[in-house]
Amino acid sequence: MTTVVFGIKNCDSVKKARRWLEQHDIAYEFSDFRDEQPNRERIHSWIEIVGLDTLVNKRSTTFRQLTPEQQQAQDIETWVELIEQQPTLIKRPLLKHDGRLTCGFKPAVYEDLFNV
Repeated sequence: MTTVVFGIKNCDSVKKARRWLEQHDIAYEFSDFRDEQPNRERIHSWIEIVGLDTLVNKRSTTFRQLTPEQQQAQDIETWVELIEQQPTLIKRPLLKHDGRLTCGFKPAVYEDLFNV
């Protein structure tokens, strides 16, 4: 089973997550949103797994730069399009492991996920 960390390499939360994985000798692949933007299908699957409210970082600079209409959009397709255009709307890091997906870095969640 492959563990994948999605995010941006210079993001502090992503750095913490990667450091944690390395300290626990957990192999992973890293996918930088700036190099490999998520496509619509992947965004849809993430929304299905964790939900839109969990996936979107409403405290991000990118979110605050959206228009009020965009921020309050209720339509999933609108959000998929926004995330596809601006993947920095995603709460980082996004970690995929063993069929599970987590948003953000919380050591306790990682400990549970990896049984350490």
